[in-house]
Amino acid sequence: MSRIFDEPAISLLVRDHDEPGIEIRVNFGVFAGRHATPAEIDELALALRDFVPSFAIVSEERHEFEDAVEASVHQVVIEVSREHAGGAPDVLAEQIVLAANGWALECIASRHGAGEL
Repeated sequence: MSRIFDEPAISLLVRDHDEPGIEIRVNFGVFAGRHATPAEIDELALALRDFVPSFAIVSEERHEFEDAVEASVHQVVIEVSREHAGGAPDVLAEQIVLAANGWALECIASRHGAGEL
């Protein structure tokens, strides 16, 4: 075995990945023109607790590359495990989308004044 695998790893290969039961992507940066702050992520978490007891929020800067094209966007991803998605995951997903949209619009308005999008 190579020495690289004997050292503590900075990068890890994930062979098996548990897909979330629900995954919602909020294109925050496209509309806000900035990253979501940690305080704003906490506000989103508070809103989501009304619908689901356990979830993950990932705030990411995503870069995609293809030939001569590069795209970069800031997204907020909400993941709910299959275990916590419940018996009606489509209904829960719709509630989360509505809550996330409301949250994003409030965040954007708080930095851009009362103007409309």
